Amino acid sequence: MYVVQVFIRVKPDRVDEFESLTRANAASSLEEPGVARFDVLHQTDDRTRFVLVEVYRTPEDPARHKQAEHYKRWQQAAEPLMAEPRSRVVYESIFPPDADWG
Repeated sequence: MYVVQVFIRVKPDRVDEFESLTRANAASSLEEPGVARFDVLHQTDDRTRFVLVEVYRTPEDPARHKQAEHYKRWQQAAEPLMAEPRSRVVYESIFPPDADWG
């Protein structure tokens, strides 16, 4: 599996709006055949910080995800809510085995 963690800091007065948009994007992302998991995490001690954990079946699937209409809508609506550009780290899954991701 190909795992991407996206780190996002949102403007303090836009947290609820960002969370709503991102929940909808995550739910739609799970309908993509190349997405095995899409988690939205909220930092407990700082409401403006989020982490997206995106698990893709192949290294090519993130590019396909970025072509999805729901992603393009999310990107256009969510980017103005961010306090700074988002960053990401890419991982290769070691455990559990790919077949166990579902």
